[in-house]
Amino acid sequence: MTPAPRLLITPGEPAGIGPELLIQRVAAAAAPAALIAVADASLLAATAERLGIALTLVEWQPYKPAPPLPRGALYVWHTDCAVAPTPGTLDTRNAPYVLATLRRAASACAGQLADALLTGPIHKGVINDAAHEQPLSVTDWPRPFSGHTEFLADLTGAPLPVMLLAAGELRVALATTHLALSEVPAAITRESLTATLRVLHQGLVQQFGLASPRILVTGLNPHAGEGGHLGREEIDVIEPVLQALRAEGLALEGPLPADTLFTPKVLARGDAVLAMYHDQGLPVLKHVGFGHAVNITLGLPIIRTSVDHGVALDLAGSGTADSGSLAAAIDMALQLVHRRATAPGLSA
Repeated sequence: MTPAPRLLITPGEPAGIGPELLIQRVAAAAAPAALIAVADASLLAATAERLGIALTLVEWQPYKPAPPLPRGALYVWHTDCAVAPTPGTLDTRNAPYVLATLRRAASACAGQLADALLTGPIHKGVINDAAHEQPLSVTDWPRPFSGHTEFLADLTGAPLPVMLLAAGELRVALATTHLALSEVPAAITRESLTATLRVLHQGLVQQFGLASPRILVTGLNPHAGEGGHLGREEIDVIEPVLQALRAEGLALEGPLPADTLFTPKVLARGDAVLAMYHDQGLPVLKHVGFGHAVNITLGLPIIRTSVDHGVALDLAGSGTADSGSLAAAIDMALQLVHRRATAPGLSA
Protein backbone atom coordinates (compact mmCIF):
# COMPACT_ATOMS: atom_id res chain seq x y z
CA MET A 1 0.00 0.00 0.00
CA THR A 2 1.31 3.46 -0.91
CA PRO A 3 1.99 5.55 2.21
CA ALA A 4 -0.19 8.61 2.73
CA PRO A 5 1.47 11.90 1.69
CA ARG A 6 3.35 13.77 4.41
CA LEU A 7 2.61 17.49 4.31
CA LEU A 8 4.75 19.79 6.45
CA ILE A 9 2.97 22.97 7.52
CA THR A 10 4.73 26.05 8.90
CA PRO A 11 2.00 28.15 10.56
CA GLY A 12 4.04 31.33 10.06
CA GLU A 13 4.03 34.38 12.32
CA PRO A 14 3.10 33.08 15.80
CA ALA A 15 1.24 36.28 16.72
CA GLY A 16 -0.90 36.12 13.57
CA ILE A 17 -3.79 33.94 12.45
CA GLY A 18 -1.69 31.09 11.04
CA PRO A 19 -1.67 28.82 14.12
CA GLU A 20 -5.41 29.16 14.75
CA LEU A 21 -6.31 28.57 11.10
CA LEU A 22 -4.40 25.29 11.18
CA ILE A 23 -6.14 24.21 14.38
CA GLN A 24 -9.55 25.17 12.97
CA ARG A 25 -8.86 23.16 9.83
CA VAL A 26 -7.78 20.07 11.79
CA ALA A 27 -10.85 20.36 14.03
CA ALA A 28 -13.18 20.62 11.03
CA ALA A 29 -12.26 17.42 9.20
CA ALA A 30 -9.78 14.58 8.99
CA ALA A 31 -7.23 14.98 6.21
CA PRO A 32 -6.34 12.29 3.64
CA ALA A 33 -2.69 12.83 4.50
CA ALA A 34 -0.33 13.23 7.41
CA LEU A 35 -0.51 16.92 8.35
CA ILE A 36 2.61 17.86 10.30
CA ALA A 37 2.97 21.24 11.96
CA VAL A 38 6.53 22.49 12.17
CA ALA A 39 5.87 24.67 15.18
CA ASP A 40 6.11 25.11 18.92
CA ALA A 41 3.84 22.48 20.49
CA SER A 42 3.03 24.72 23.46
CA LEU A 43 1.94 27.49 21.08
CA LEU A 44 -0.46 25.13 19.32
CA ALA A 45 -1.83 23.80 22.60
CA ALA A 46 -2.34 27.28 24.03
CA THR A 47 -4.02 28.46 20.83
CA ALA A 48 -6.42 25.52 20.85
CA GLU A 49 -7.27 26.12 24.49
CA ARG A 50 -7.94 29.81 23.84
CA LEU A 51 -10.26 28.93 20.96
CA GLY A 52 -12.02 26.24 22.97
CA ILE A 53 -11.02 23.53 20.48
CA ALA A 54 -10.03 20.04 21.57
CA LEU A 55 -6.67 19.24 19.99
CA THR A 56 -4.50 16.14 20.25
CA LEU A 57 -0.85 16.64 19.35
CA VAL A 58 1.20 13.67 18.20
CA GLU A 59 4.98 13.92 18.00
CA TRP A 60 6.17 13.41 14.43
CA GLN A 61 9.13 11.09 14.02
CA PRO A 62 10.55 11.65 10.53
CA TYR A 63 11.84 8.13 9.94
CA LYS A 64 8.70 6.30 11.08
CA PRO A 65 5.38 5.78 9.28
CA ALA A 66 2.87 8.59 9.78
CA PRO A 67 -0.67 7.49 8.91
CA PRO A 68 -3.37 10.18 8.62
CA LEU A 69 -4.83 11.17 11.99
CA PRO A 70 -8.51 11.50 12.89
CA ARG A 71 -10.29 14.82 13.10
CA GLY A 72 -8.95 16.94 15.95
CA ALA A 73 -5.44 15.44 15.90
CA LEU A 74 -2.26 16.87 14.41
CA TYR A 75 1.33 15.77 14.09
CA VAL A 76 3.84 18.29 15.41
CA TRP A 77 7.57 18.59 14.76
CA HIS A 78 8.41 20.69 17.78
CA THR A 79 10.46 23.83 17.20
CA ASP A 80 10.96 26.27 20.08
CA CYS A 81 9.53 29.78 20.07
CA ALA A 82 11.78 32.30 21.81
CA VAL A 83 8.90 33.76 23.85
CA ALA A 84 5.22 32.95 24.19
CA PRO A 85 3.46 35.14 21.59
CA THR A 86 0.59 37.50 22.30
CA PRO A 87 -2.03 37.33 19.54
CA GLY A 88 -1.95 40.48 17.44
CA THR A 89 1.35 41.77 18.87
CA LEU A 90 4.54 41.27 16.88
CA ASP A 91 7.75 40.43 18.73
CA THR A 92 11.11 40.51 16.97
CA ARG A 93 12.43 37.86 19.36
CA ASN A 94 10.32 35.26 17.56
CA ALA A 95 11.56 36.12 14.06
CA PRO A 96 14.37 33.53 14.21
CA TYR A 97 11.72 30.93 15.14
CA VAL A 98 9.78 31.70 11.96
CA LEU A 99 12.90 31.30 9.82
CA ALA A 100 13.91 28.15 11.70
CA THR A 101 10.61 26.44 10.91
CA LEU A 102 11.04 27.27 7.23
CA ARG A 103 14.62 25.98 7.13
CA ARG A 104 13.68 22.79 8.91
CA ALA A 105 10.65 22.08 6.75
CA ALA A 106 12.33 22.90 3.44
CA SER A 107 15.34 20.74 4.31
CA ALA A 108 13.09 17.83 5.21
CA CYS A 109 11.23 18.10 1.91
CA ALA A 110 14.48 18.37 -0.02
CA GLY A 111 15.70 15.26 1.80
CA GLN A 112 12.48 13.40 0.93
CA LEU A 113 11.43 13.07 4.57
CA ALA A 114 8.20 14.78 3.55
CA ASP A 115 6.33 15.19 0.28
CA ALA A 116 5.35 18.87 0.27
CA LEU A 117 5.55 22.11 2.20
CA LEU A 118 2.63 24.41 3.00
CA THR A 119 3.48 27.80 4.46
CA GLY A 120 1.27 29.99 6.61
CA PRO A 121 1.44 33.80 6.55
CA ILE A 122 4.55 35.60 7.79
CA HIS A 123 5.29 39.25 8.55
CA LYS A 124 8.25 40.48 6.51
CA GLY A 125 8.63 43.68 8.52
CA VAL A 126 9.22 42.01 11.88
CA ILE A 127 11.82 39.68 10.35
CA ASN A 128 13.71 42.63 8.87
CA ASP A 129 13.40 44.56 12.13
CA ALA A 130 14.86 41.55 13.96
CA ALA A 131 17.87 41.53 11.64
CA HIS A 132 18.76 45.02 12.89
CA GLU A 133 18.25 44.13 16.55
CA GLN A 134 19.81 40.67 16.70
CA PRO A 135 23.18 39.28 15.57
CA LEU A 136 23.35 37.91 12.05
CA SER A 137 24.27 34.53 13.49
CA VAL A 138 20.79 34.40 15.03
CA THR A 139 18.68 35.46 12.06
CA ASP A 140 21.13 34.01 9.49
CA TRP A 141 19.81 36.09 6.61
CA PRO A 142 22.35 38.51 5.14
CA ARG A 143 19.98 40.78 3.21
CA PRO A 144 16.48 42.26 3.51
CA PHE A 145 13.86 39.53 3.81
CA SER A 146 11.44 39.92 0.90
CA GLY A 147 9.29 36.84 1.34
CA HIS A 148 8.86 33.08 1.32
CA THR A 149 9.50 32.73 -2.40
CA GLU A 150 12.98 34.21 -2.39
CA PHE A 151 13.94 32.67 0.97
CA LEU A 152 12.97 29.14 -0.10
CA ALA A 153 14.78 29.57 -3.41
CA ASP A 154 17.92 30.49 -1.51
CA LEU A 155 17.55 27.53 0.86
CA THR A 156 17.04 25.01 -1.93
CA GLY A 157 19.49 26.48 -4.43
CA ALA A 158 16.78 27.18 -7.00
CA PRO A 159 18.05 29.71 -9.58
CA LEU A 160 14.70 31.33 -10.36
CA PRO A 161 11.48 30.76 -8.44
CA VAL A 162 8.22 31.90 -10.01
CA MET A 163 5.21 32.87 -7.91
CA LEU A 164 1.92 31.53 -9.27
CA LEU A 165 -1.44 32.11 -7.64
CA ALA A 166 -4.45 30.04 -8.61
CA ALA A 167 -8.14 30.58 -7.92
CA GLY A 168 -10.24 28.04 -9.76
CA GLU A 169 -9.33 28.25 -13.44
CA LEU A 170 -7.58 31.62 -13.09
CA ARG A 171 -3.81 31.33 -12.74
CA VAL A 172 -1.61 34.42 -12.42
CA ALA A 173 2.18 34.28 -12.29
CA LEU A 174 4.56 37.17 -11.64
CA ALA A 175 7.63 38.31 -13.55
CA THR A 176 8.80 40.18 -10.43
CA THR A 177 7.67 39.56 -6.87
CA HIS A 178 8.26 41.67 -3.78
CA LEU A 179 9.89 44.78 -5.20
CA ALA A 180 9.22 48.48 -4.80
CA LEU A 181 7.37 49.70 -7.86
CA SER A 182 10.26 52.03 -8.73
CA GLU A 183 12.56 48.99 -9.04
CA VAL A 184 10.32 46.93 -11.33
CA PRO A 185 11.32 48.25 -14.81
CA ALA A 186 15.02 47.62 -14.26
CA ALA A 187 14.30 44.12 -12.95
CA ILE A 188 12.51 43.08 -16.14
CA THR A 189 15.31 42.17 -18.51
CA ARG A 190 15.33 39.92 -21.55
CA GLU A 191 17.26 37.32 -19.60
CA SER A 192 15.01 37.33 -16.54
CA LEU A 193 11.78 37.36 -18.54
CA THR A 194 12.99 34.49 -20.74
CA ALA A 195 13.87 32.40 -17.71
CA THR A 196 10.56 33.20 -15.96
CA LEU A 197 8.49 32.19 -18.97
CA ARG A 198 10.39 28.93 -19.33
CA VAL A 199 9.85 28.07 -15.66
CA LEU A 200 6.17 28.99 -15.92
CA HIS A 201 5.71 26.90 -19.07
CA GLN A 202 7.46 23.91 -17.50
CA GLY A 203 5.45 24.24 -14.28
CA LEU A 204 2.15 24.31 -16.15
CA VAL A 205 3.17 21.18 -18.03
CA GLN A 206 4.56 19.24 -15.10
CA GLN A 207 2.45 20.37 -12.17
CA PHE A 208 -0.86 21.07 -13.90
CA GLY A 209 -0.73 18.50 -16.69
CA LEU A 210 -1.18 20.97 -19.56
CA ALA A 211 0.48 19.54 -22.66
CA SER A 212 0.80 22.88 -24.47
CA PRO A 213 -0.07 25.68 -22.05
CA ARG A 214 -1.20 29.02 -23.46
CA ILE A 215 0.27 31.96 -21.58
CA LEU A 216 -1.08 35.50 -21.78
CA VAL A 217 1.62 38.08 -21.06
CA THR A 218 0.84 41.60 -19.86
CA GLY A 219 2.70 44.70 -20.87
CA LEU A 220 4.44 46.72 -18.20
CA ASN A 221 3.00 50.11 -19.04
CA PRO A 222 -0.58 51.37 -19.46
CA HIS A 223 -2.02 50.24 -22.81
CA ALA A 224 1.08 48.00 -23.16
CA GLY A 225 3.13 51.12 -23.89
CA GLU A 226 0.86 52.36 -26.68
CA GLY A 227 3.45 51.92 -29.39
CA GLY A 228 6.24 53.41 -27.30
CA HIS A 229 4.40 56.60 -26.33
CA LEU A 230 3.88 55.38 -22.74
CA GLY A 231 7.15 53.49 -22.32
CA ARG A 232 9.45 51.31 -24.43
CA GLU A 233 9.75 48.19 -22.26
CA GLU A 234 7.24 46.36 -24.44
CA ILE A 235 9.21 47.16 -27.61
CA ASP A 236 12.71 46.75 -26.23
CA VAL A 237 12.26 43.81 -23.84
CA ILE A 238 8.93 42.00 -23.75
CA GLU A 239 8.10 41.56 -27.44
CA PRO A 240 11.60 40.33 -28.46
CA VAL A 241 11.47 37.72 -25.67
CA LEU A 242 8.03 36.53 -26.75
CA GLN A 243 9.12 36.25 -30.38
CA ALA A 244 12.19 34.22 -29.46
CA LEU A 245 10.25 31.82 -27.23
CA ARG A 246 7.46 31.40 -29.78
CA ALA A 247 10.15 30.18 -32.15
CA GLU A 248 10.96 27.49 -29.54
CA GLY A 249 7.32 26.37 -29.53
CA LEU A 250 5.91 28.18 -26.49
CA ALA A 251 2.32 29.40 -26.91
CA LEU A 252 2.57 33.04 -25.85
CA GLU A 253 0.25 35.97 -26.51
CA GLY A 254 1.19 39.53 -25.73
CA PRO A 255 2.25 41.96 -24.58
CA LEU A 256 -1.38 42.73 -23.74
CA PRO A 257 -2.77 45.76 -21.89
CA ALA A 258 -3.42 44.59 -18.34
CA ASP A 259 -6.62 46.60 -18.01
CA THR A 260 -8.36 44.57 -20.71
CA LEU A 261 -6.51 41.26 -20.38
CA PHE A 262 -8.48 40.33 -17.25
CA THR A 263 -11.81 40.12 -19.05
CA PRO A 264 -13.61 36.82 -19.71
CA LYS A 265 -13.13 36.80 -23.49
CA VAL A 266 -9.40 37.41 -23.29
CA LEU A 267 -8.81 35.08 -20.34
CA ALA A 268 -10.54 32.30 -22.27
CA ARG A 269 -7.62 32.37 -24.73
CA GLY A 270 -5.08 31.32 -22.11
CA ASP A 271 -4.30 28.85 -19.35
CA ALA A 272 -2.31 31.32 -17.27
CA VAL A 273 -1.36 34.99 -17.13
CA LEU A 274 2.13 36.36 -16.57
CA ALA A 275 1.88 39.80 -14.97
CA MET A 276 4.90 42.05 -14.79
CA TYR A 277 4.61 42.98 -11.12
CA HIS A 278 2.82 42.05 -7.90
CA ASP A 279 0.00 44.58 -7.86
CA GLN A 280 -0.68 44.34 -11.58
CA GLY A 281 -1.98 40.78 -11.41
CA LEU A 282 -2.80 39.84 -7.84
CA PRO A 283 -5.56 42.36 -7.07
CA VAL A 284 -7.63 40.83 -9.86
CA LEU A 285 -6.99 37.27 -8.73
CA LYS A 286 -7.74 38.07 -5.10
CA HIS A 287 -10.93 39.89 -6.06
CA VAL A 288 -12.06 36.73 -7.81
CA GLY A 289 -10.81 34.17 -5.33
CA PHE A 290 -9.76 35.66 -2.00
CA GLY A 291 -10.29 33.10 0.70
CA HIS A 292 -9.83 30.08 -1.57
CA ALA A 293 -6.85 31.07 -3.72
CA VAL A 294 -3.53 29.24 -3.43
CA ASN A 295 0.05 30.43 -3.86
CA ILE A 296 2.32 27.90 -5.60
CA THR A 297 6.06 28.37 -6.09
CA LEU A 298 7.31 27.02 -9.42
CA GLY A 299 10.98 26.35 -10.06
CA LEU A 300 11.80 24.85 -6.65
CA PRO A 301 13.06 21.27 -6.22
CA ILE A 302 10.24 20.78 -3.68
CA ILE A 303 6.47 21.21 -3.80
CA ARG A 304 5.39 24.34 -1.97
CA THR A 305 1.95 25.88 -1.62
CA SER A 306 0.74 28.69 0.59
CA VAL A 307 -2.30 30.65 1.68
CA ASP A 308 -3.24 33.80 -0.23
CA HIS A 309 -3.47 36.16 2.75
CA GLY A 310 -1.37 37.85 5.40
CA VAL A 311 -1.04 37.53 9.16
CA ALA A 312 -4.21 39.56 9.92
CA LEU A 313 -3.05 40.82 13.30
CA ASP A 314 -6.42 42.51 13.83
CA LEU A 315 -8.14 39.09 13.74
CA ALA A 316 -5.51 37.09 15.63
CA GLY A 317 -6.90 35.42 18.71
CA SER A 318 -10.53 35.98 17.76
CA GLY A 319 -11.12 32.65 16.04
CA THR A 320 -13.06 34.44 13.29
CA ALA A 321 -10.51 34.21 10.44
CA ASP A 322 -11.55 32.09 7.45
CA SER A 323 -9.49 28.94 6.92
CA GLY A 324 -10.71 28.47 3.34
CA SER A 325 -7.40 29.37 1.73
CA LEU A 326 -5.54 26.99 4.02
CA ALA A 327 -7.90 24.18 3.07
CA ALA A 328 -7.39 25.01 -0.63
CA ALA A 329 -3.61 25.07 -0.17
CA ILE A 330 -3.72 21.63 1.46
CA ASP A 331 -5.85 20.27 -1.39
CA MET A 332 -3.54 21.78 -4.01
CA ALA A 333 -0.42 20.38 -2.33
CA LEU A 334 -1.95 16.91 -2.30
CA GLN A 335 -2.94 17.22 -5.97
CA LEU A 336 0.63 18.15 -6.89
CA VAL A 337 2.04 15.29 -4.83
CA HIS A 338 -0.32 12.87 -6.58
CA ARG A 339 0.59 14.21 -10.03
CA ARG A 340 4.30 13.82 -9.32
CA ALA A 341 3.75 10.27 -8.04
CA THR A 342 1.74 9.25 -11.09
CA ALA A 343 3.99 10.94 -13.67
CA PRO A 344 7.45 9.35 -13.19
CA GLY A 345 10.37 11.55 -14.09
CA LEU A 346 8.67 14.85 -13.33
CA SER A 347 10.34 17.19 -10.90
CA ALA A 348 8.55 19.30 -8.33
